[in-house]
Amino acid sequence: MATNFLVHEKIWFDKFKYDDAERKFYEQMNGPAAGSSRQENGASVILRDIARARENIQKSLAGSSGSGASSGPGGDHSELVTRIASLEVENQSLRGVVQDLQRAVSKLEARLSVLERSSPAHRAAAPQTQHVSPMRQVEPPNKKPATAAEDDEDWDDETDMAQLEACVRSVQLDGLTWGGSKLVPVGYGIRKLQIQCVVEDDKVGTDMLEEEITKFEEHVQSVDIAAFNKI
Repeated sequence: MATNFLVHEKIWFDKFKYDDAERKFYEQMNGPAAGSSRQENGASVILRDIARARENIQKSLAGSSGSGASSGPGGDHSELVTRIASLEVENQSLRGVVQDLQRAVSKLEARLSVLERSSPAHRAAAPQTQHVSPMRQVEPPNKKPATAAEDDEDWDDETDMAQLEACVRSVQLDGLTWGGSKLVPVGYGIRKLQIQCVVEDDKVGTDMLEEEITKFEEHVQSVDIAAFNKI
């Protein structure tokens, strides 16, 4: 008789179980994303806790109805039913969250797969094109030596071609070797000096060579590349 008064007390004896279930749920939500399997495991743990709490509630209801049915605990029963319904709604919401996380992980995996396929390591090297000016051919990048024939045009027919050739050969650069030369008539008594050279394109560029030769403004009018061959 001394313990029958507890039947009429509105005390939530299993509250700590719901608190643990809620804590585990938010720990799973706020923890590092480790894939859909981890979310499913967390959801399963919460569902088991809810089912265990529901079973304990039903046992408590069965015990209270047997010991104090005459007292009419209808209010307590209604409150417990409301709480169970609330837990079921929360369960459905949790399932929706898990499904959303699964879809988000699937989308991320698909995007990562696309990014990996489009990375530079998986793409073939595209051919590079270079814009060239008229009467000039620019050599492609290559560490091997290449031979070039340059046309150095003088200003008039009174230009000392020997002095012109001496000026051109005075250009000394690392990776540059001068070869044979000859005078080619242009017209009206004007001739141009055609001289061969071997250059290593990772050390000497044709633009650099042209800039050095055109510094002799008294003898050189223009510099053109007549031919270019890779060795």
